[in-house]
Amino acid sequence: MLIAECSLEIMAHDLPKAYEPGAIETRWADYWIKEKLFSVPTPPPGETRPVFTLLLPPPNVTGRLHMGHMLNHTQMDIIVRWHRMRGFLTLWLPGTDHAGIATQMMVERQLASEGKKRRDMGREAFVERVWEWKRHYGGAILDQMKRLGDSVDWDREYFTMDENLSRAVREVFVRLHEEGLIYRGKYIVNWCPRCGTAISDLEVKHEDIAGKLYEIRYPVIGASEFITVATTRPETMLGDTAVAVNEKDERYTHLHGKKVLLPLMNREIPIITDDLAQPEFGTGAVKVTPAHDPNDFEAGLRHNLPQIEVIDEHAHMNENAGPYAGLDRYEARKRVLEDLRQQGFLVGEKDYTIAIGKCDRCGTVVEPRLSTQWFIKIAPLAQRATEVVENGEITIVPENYKQIYLNWMHNIHDWCISRQLWWGHRIPAWHCQCGEILVAREAPAKCTKCGSAELKQDTDVLDTWFSSGLLPFTTLGWPEKTRDQQVFYPTTLLITAYEILFFWVARMIMFGCHFMQGHQQDPQLKQASGWGDKKDDSVPFRQVYIHALVRDAERQKMSKTKGNVIDPLDIIQRFGTDATRFTLAAMAAPGTDIAFSESRTEGYRNFANKIWNAARFMFMNIDRIEPGLRPGTGSETRSHTGSGVAGVKAVALEDRWILSRFNRVTKNVNEALETYRFHEAANQIYDFFWGEFCDWYIELIKPRLLEGADQQSTRTACANLLGVFEAALRLLHPVMPFITEEIWHAIYDGNPPLKSVALAPYPQADEKQLDLAAETEMAILQDLIVSVRNLRAELRVEPKQRVPIQLFVQEPEIRQLIEQNQGSAERLASIEKIEFVENSLGKLPGARHTARFDVHVNYERKIDVAAERERLKKELEQIGKEIANGQRQLSNEQFLAKAPTKVVEGIRKRAQELEILRGKVKSKLGELK
Repeated sequence: MLIAECSLEIMAHDLPKAYEPGAIETRWADYWIKEKLFSVPTPPPGETRPVFTLLLPPPNVTGRLHMGHMLNHTQMDIIVRWHRMRGFLTLWLPGTDHAGIATQMMVERQLASEGKKRRDMGREAFVERVWEWKRHYGGAILDQMKRLGDSVDWDREYFTMDENLSRAVREVFVRLHEEGLIYRGKYIVNWCPRCGTAISDLEVKHEDIAGKLYEIRYPVIGASEFITVATTRPETMLGDTAVAVNEKDERYTHLHGKKVLLPLMNREIPIITDDLAQPEFGTGAVKVTPAHDPNDFEAGLRHNLPQIEVIDEHAHMNENAGPYAGLDRYEARKRVLEDLRQQGFLVGEKDYTIAIGKCDRCGTVVEPRLSTQWFIKIAPLAQRATEVVENGEITIVPENYKQIYLNWMHNIHDWCISRQLWWGHRIPAWHCQCGEILVAREAPAKCTKCGSAELKQDTDVLDTWFSSGLLPFTTLGWPEKTRDQQVFYPTTLLITAYEILFFWVARMIMFGCHFMQGHQQDPQLKQASGWGDKKDDSVPFRQVYIHALVRDAERQKMSKTKGNVIDPLDIIQRFGTDATRFTLAAMAAPGTDIAFSESRTEGYRNFANKIWNAARFMFMNIDRIEPGLRPGTGSETRSHTGSGVAGVKAVALEDRWILSRFNRVTKNVNEALETYRFHEAANQIYDFFWGEFCDWYIELIKPRLLEGADQQSTRTACANLLGVFEAALRLLHPVMPFITEEIWHAIYDGNPPLKSVALAPYPQADEKQLDLAAETEMAILQDLIVSVRNLRAELRVEPKQRVPIQLFVQEPEIRQLIEQNQGSAERLASIEKIEFVENSLGKLPGARHTARFDVHVNYERKIDVAAERERLKKELEQIGKEIANGQRQLSNEQFLAKAPTKVVEGIRKRAQELEILRGKVKSKLGELK
């Protein structure tokens, strides 16, 4: 539901008493979309603002929000809002991927529930059914993005099957084919029997399982001996066309040029010499099955061996498997082994760890299969894509991923781009009965070789990553040369996960460098963006930031099997989007995985509540003292500034201090965001807003807000409070956009100078407002207050009881500082009076000795010394038992191996706490003597 206009007319004193994120987040998310706040029209020539462009890694149209998405979107939105507030021409491009295999699976399941199959429907009807499914169910993750408040340009939303993008895909395919970089051939591919298509190496998950290694002897023809081979897949022997031995292996020299009889099939096959066989492994002899193993396929080409396929696309044995035809591959394995055993050919079997590949999409064991497919010659594309990373034209952060990327690029293989699916970009190739294949942008009318009009389009579609690899330039209008390309290409940054570094990132770099050769960004914009003239404008982006993995609280990878998957929507429902975002940002140190903790999220929900209450306190006092101070309600308006805090009058130490601290924190936060240290930025803001602003500054200025205080002083205090608070909201906004938007509008009584705080300037440090002296003086005052508070706690002084203290200060300047701020110290530490003494207090029991002062609380609590001594002894004994128990657990290797990490860390932490506590109890016992 879109918010009504009147809902923005928020009276400051009408902020609800309780902070309820659910009540405000949906309203502001709808408002941002309704007002098109983040839409970016194509700028005309003459634009000189620096440009920031970010392409959203398109989620699958079948997708639902998970914690990895939540982290990715949080970091992207922080960076985008930060750049926008700093005056950049900022474009965040959203969209979804058609996800060929996943979407087809989803629709086929839906059809199965109706008792239907896609092949019964026919291709055209099935594709229309997929489009229907996409229209009804395909936008779930986009709706979730809107709920998160992603500040994307929704007017530019794309889908990878949109007609303009499909046209660009066809253009790329045809150009690559014309350049000789796309070819068609019969090769071994990874075949998923469940999905019914070839998949890339990157789409195969490898895992080790317990299996068997079988030794089979093949009779040598014309001799009374056998040659023994070992295999983990005995069913594939039905397609053997040779046995290989190494030329240097003297055990088999006498067999060179001979043949063996293939057991069960009674087919004569040659013994060949090839490096495929290594003397040191197994028997030194290997079976060669060119149609079902990639290494055997290469050996078969070297020796011109037949390619006999015995397993079909459904992982069943075909007609070439003789008596085993029609059997599932695993049932065939059992039958083959049984027959080999009965006929005396199986001479041994042993336990063996087998590395198998599974389809990343459905988990089915992949079958290496000989298949006719379309490929890209990748080496010519990879060369430039390697150079731009090596020479720094594209930087990858963290740095260690750069070498991982380069290692893969240096060992890259040709890319199989065809998929045996019906959903996707259909390959623009047409087949004639004469054998001619025509690749064209549009359907040809007749065959260029024989003139026949009977042409059939290739049934395969392109790999999903083919089209998504083009997105940085096709979404900006390519193949036409557009103003959008001049302005927004190359994009500035890509934030993504490591798992698609090769799937997507590498392919975008290869395609971008190839198809955008000669592209030049508008020179005015290029200079403003800070990239030197030597930078290559063909690259798809300037920088790649690889974000961390979100794990559970035990640092285990989340999986449905383990049952430890955390649903971000559930967390948002309970704690709010802002608190969830802040949790992920505060834990997102580059290169370090995040152990997501609900307790941390609850803590940041409390942080939001603290800010809310501080706003209500501020509004209550301003409305009481002088409502006209709030901009929009009276004569005074607040000018937005990106530098420092405007309008603050530093009349007291606390004013000078908070002004200086705000500017120092602002400097640190900007520097942290510049290098993607999200955790440092978030923690700096947290410490400032909660600790320095709420816990210290507000408490320090309270006397100046009381009735009866000097009117000018009160007015200045209100203005200062409002000025710093408003600037701090802008500082926090990229991380917690909803609560900051709500309170910012409340500051202006619903009549702000801009439609959103997201369009206001982001704070920048003003060196003139830095005041090291004020920070030093306040640190001394805080040290005194905290020391007295700690002493009161140790002496168990009632909270409301004020106590006198003695203070020894050597330096006159420090004594003068404390005397000038004595009222603040007495009020915040519940001090009755301060007595300055001339001698050190360090030796007095319970006193605190610091580098600048000694402090002693004059408080006597009547106690029964004997009883207290006995109580402390019992406490000491109990602590000793708990320490001993913890030590036993930490020295037990079996316990450490089985116990969750969280439990072990808890025991270690508790052991450290107990040692400190034991020292304090011993000290108290000593004082009682």
